Amino acid sequence: VQLQASGGGLVQAGGSLRVSCAASGRSFYTYTMGWFRQAPGKQREFVAAISWRDGVTNYADAVKGRFTISRDNTKDTVFLQMNSLKPEDTAVYYCAARSNPYSSRYEYWGQGTLVTVSS
Repeated sequence: VQLQASGGGLVQAGGSLRVSCAASGRSFYTYTMGWFRQAPGKQREFVAAISWRDGVTNYADAVKGRFTISRDNTKDTVFLQMNSLKPEDTAVYYCAARSNPYSSRYEYWGQGTLVTVSS
């Protein structure tokens, strides 16, 4: 199983960026896909999640209204569209997958992609 995150980079505050997570190695149709982030010196935190089967989403309060998580079933890829970026959004962004909809534990993790927002 592989989760390959990509699309990170440097962007100015107020700008936009889209990061992607390509999933392979098994069918993730019944999984929930999540994005997490970890800023320097801070703990990893939840950003957003989407149910692959029905597209139900949820977001952390800090990104609600600015970030959008989506999936492309034909490409087995999950996206995180980030708008109105702030310097505090600077972090390594990780994608993850969990099989149990009633658990918060994610079994699979990607390698992360760095997003840097300059002020």
